[in-house]
Amino acid sequence: MEILELKGVVEGLLFASGDEGISLHQLCKLLEVSEETATHIINELKFDYERSDRGIMIIQSHDILHLTTKPEHSRFYKKLIEVPPTSKLSQAALETLAIIAYRQPITRTEIEEIRGVKSDRPVQTLLARLLIEEIGRKDSIGRPILYGTSKEFLTFFGLTSLEELPPLPETDQTEEINQEADLFFERFSEEIQND
Repeated sequence: MEILELKGVVEGLLFASGDEGISLHQLCKLLEVSEETATHIINELKFDYERSDRGIMIIQSHDILHLTTKPEHSRFYKKLIEVPPTSKLSQAALETLAIIAYRQPITRTEIEEIRGVKSDRPVQTLLARLLIEEIGRKDSIGRPILYGTSKEFLTFFGLTSLEELPPLPETDQTEEINQEADLFFERFSEEIQND
């Protein structure tokens, strides 16, 4: 693999490693290159990022390399944090999320039976937001995917465990599902807005 191509791979690895970062030793093992080659690639990337039209840089802390934003742009990052997110969950996504939270593990077909409408888009939205995840396959014809809530779901809604979800009163299935959605809408009404 050429150095130019390796630079792209290293950049991707630095990005994918996120807050944990990656060590030079790990890069050498992953790329199957010498420490000298890996150091050369890192130095080339650092040089590339020094240009004023670039928004990221590489820092090294305790032998771990991190891809990070440039401090001189911090005022823009502060603005981003202060601006409330514009992309909120739709009512359909919240209904679907409530059903998954209370009925997990559950298949998309089972969600659609409860909601009475197609749920492809809400499920995709929730997967993209990492609020739900695939947790296996059901032992039935076609082995459909089973969905459940994720750790991000708990964080997003300020819960430490699923046991903190409000209990549902004993009612028939239709009323129960409506109440599930209502509990979410009531508690998290600020999250409801069309996609």
